[in-house]
Amino acid sequence: QVQLVESGGGLVQPGGSLRLSCAASGFTFSMYAMSWYHQAPGKERELVAAITGGGGSTNYADSVKGRFTISRDNAKNTVYLQMNSLKPEDTAVYYCNAHRFALRYWGQGTQVTVSS
Repeated sequence: QVQLVESGGGLVQPGGSLRLSCAASGFTFSMYAMSWYHQAPGKERELVAAITGGGGSTNYADSVKGRFTISRDNAKNTVYLQMNSLKPEDTAVYYCNAHRFALRYWGQGTQVTVSS
C-alpha cells in the first residue's frame, strides 16, 4: 500500500523558515522522482520543486528559486522541502508527489500559513 505522509507545516511569520518532510512507503522510493506542489484557496495546484530519483537534478518554480531547497534521503525514504524567507503568498496546502512514468501518488497535504 502506497503512502506519502507530509509533516512540518504550520504558522510562521513572514521571513521565517519551515522544513517540510514527506515519508514514503509501499514503493521503491529511489526509482521515483519526487515533487512538492502547493495549492492556495481558489487556485490550482502548482509545482513548487522537483527532484530526480537519485537526487542529482532539481528544478524549482520561479517564485521560490533561491528561497526553497528540495532534497531527499533514499535511505530514509523521505523527501524534504526547506523553505526560507517565507512570504504571505507562500500560504497554501503543500502536497508531496511521487512520479514514475504513468504512476503518480499524492500525500494528504500539510498546511503552511505565513502571517504576522
